[in-house]
Amino acid sequence: MFNEGGYWQKVDSGDLHEKPIRDGHPSPATSGQPFCTRSQMVAYLDARGRKVALVHQYVLKDGRLGGSGKPDPKELLHEGTLYVVR
Repeated sequence: MFNEGGYWQKVDSGDLHEKPIRDGHPSPATSGQPFCTRSQMVAYLDARGRKVALVHQYVLKDGRLGGSGKPDPKELLHEGTLYVVR
């Protein structure tokens, strides 16, 4: 639903905006990410400031996304239903 709904692209186009919730260094040994990578939880908000998605992402030193290269959705409000990854 997250990918099909184009939520990540909606951030790029300005239809949604990001609000960092948590930002820190992961353990390189357990995350498999290079040193100085940031581990972030980011809320995607609509124009009214309502949270429509929550994602986890690794941000590399150069600003690109690490891991799969895409945000990993953890929560999604889709058509009035909140979906949560447990």
